[in-house]
Amino acid sequence: MKTLIRMIFNLFKYLGKTFTFIRNLILNIVFFACIALLAAVFFFPKEEEQALRQTSDILRLDIYGDIVEKKRLPQSFEKLLGEELLDQSRRQETLLQDILDVIGKASQDDSIHYILLNLRHMENAGLNQIQTIGEALDSFKKAGKLVVAAEDYYSQPQYFLASYADRLFINPAGFLDLHGLGVYRLYYKEAVEALHINYNIFKVGGYKSALEPFTRNDMSALDKEQNEVWLSKIWQIMTHAIAQNRDIRPFALRQYTHNLAERLQLVDGDAARLALEAGLVDKIATRRQLENELKALFQVKKEKIRFTSTREYLQTITRAFSPCSNENQNVGLIVAEGIIMPGEQVPGQINSDSLIQRIRKAEKDETIKALVLRINSGGGSAFASEIIRQALVEFKKTGKPLVVSMGSVAASGGYWIAADADQIWAEKTTITGSIGIFGAIPTFENSLASLGVHNDGLGTTPIASGIDITRPLANPLKEAIQLNIEHSYAEFIDIVAKGRELDRSKVEKLAQGRVYDGGSARDLGLVDELGNLDDAIKAAGKMIGQENCRARYIEEDLPDKFHLLRFLLTTTQEQIQMQSLLAKLLPFWSSKPQQLFLPGTTSLGRITDPAGVFALCHISPYLR
Repeated sequence: MKTLIRMIFNLFKYLGKTFTFIRNLILNIVFFACIALLAAVFFFPKEEEQALRQTSDILRLDIYGDIVEKKRLPQSFEKLLGEELLDQSRRQETLLQDILDVIGKASQDDSIHYILLNLRHMENAGLNQIQTIGEALDSFKKAGKLVVAAEDYYSQPQYFLASYADRLFINPAGFLDLHGLGVYRLYYKEAVEALHINYNIFKVGGYKSALEPFTRNDMSALDKEQNEVWLSKIWQIMTHAIAQNRDIRPFALRQYTHNLAERLQLVDGDAARLALEAGLVDKIATRRQLENELKALFQVKKEKIRFTSTREYLQTITRAFSPCSNENQNVGLIVAEGIIMPGEQVPGQINSDSLIQRIRKAEKDETIKALVLRINSGGGSAFASEIIRQALVEFKKTGKPLVVSMGSVAASGGYWIAADADQIWAEKTTITGSIGIFGAIPTFENSLASLGVHNDGLGTTPIASGIDITRPLANPLKEAIQLNIEHSYAEFIDIVAKGRELDRSKVEKLAQGRVYDGGSARDLGLVDELGNLDDAIKAAGKMIGQENCRARYIEEDLPDKFHLLRFLLTTTQEQIQMQSLLAKLLPFWSSKPQQLFLPGTTSLGRITDPAGVFALCHISPYLR
């Protein structure tokens, strides 16, 4: 009987395994069939699409979402998904270097005669980024080629880029938004008091204003002072560039931005006509009229205008800084963009462990003779900033030059990691400095007391309660935290003084959390030279005796599946965080590690530091 039962059991066991094998086989066949289908659809274009690529001499420069210097989603996944599955209008970013590569190649491509700027879905961009793209467009035009901008309406960043075009069109129902630059924030002091929250603020630096929203109802005089200086300089640079591009007087721009209502009244409220009369656009045209205008400009005789998209053109060129075996690429390039945080890489952040891994990779690579670190960050964790700096100091011990190239912003923690470089390059519109430290711990004992909830007990030491948000901070602990903040600030001063070879007394005067534009920072000795990323790479090449040396990216040694997993997990976390109203208004703290939420600082929400010490500049100098 037992033998019979065992036989029946084994029979079902083998049948189960057989069914599992068949099921997995079928699923795998279906999976690989889908992959093959995707490849057939996306990588093998239809005949008419191939003909389009071969015959169109009009390059459509597509810019979607924010212009960034390091993308959250790896290029390989974008290529796999393609435009058909990954709706371009929903992609939140376009890589700056891709734009520059496309324009640069098209300038030398005899088969490309025109560029049509497609700016409809363009969102935020750094002033320096637009200027760099504009310089590339100028080079394209110097080759005897034509650049055209034709949108229904223009946001401020869209128009600044469009101003570099030879011909600029607007819809009669459209408008041109040129409103100026500003720094505006929400302030929560009354809300904090109404909620009976006890904010414990620890900081050094009178200009360090990141925590003002929790301690004031308005902007402080010092914050207004520093913001007015850099805003005025950057706005002057922008308006001068637009006036030069459009061949109009700067006064005309001032009239447009300072007397908008009055000027609109003179044209019966017609915004498109006002833009035309101010010289900001060349022609007003409906969509049907625009099509005919473009046909005439592009010398198209067929019924439909055909374009070569940016994505299609990118597939035909070699991207800059990609590893290339037949070129002398002895300069390593690391792009660090986002909030500085401890730990492993998360898309959209500078995570210390992952960045250090890339620095060490450049350090050990014998073919890398110099390193350029491109920084686009307002800082974050003081601890993460310091251990990144330590890794850069170790890199320099190899004798390899280290050059820093600053993007739109390289301030506070971003400046911390730059200070020891052999050379620092910034652009005139870069926001830098902000040499200051702060920490903040809210406690809710009064909030809880108003609800009839109290915390009591005893411990073996005066600081036994630690950081407990349901209790007031013990005075000895407050003193200890402030002393630690002051120590970190003194360390920051010493790092800058040593790295920049400046007197400590001078750095103390320049510090206090004050921000500077790139031009002022150069004059004060906080940066060495003014120029873009290419200029910094050339400088690194000269330092190793190779003026024509090329650069290549230094990336993490991780499979794409890890990048995709991180991207998906981060997106989920953001969605969860956005559901919490409290998280939008107030910091959330836990004992390990310390976390801080600053409204408007980062889309990723919380910033972490093991000791709760932050080197962060809240200013986001992007055109919106």
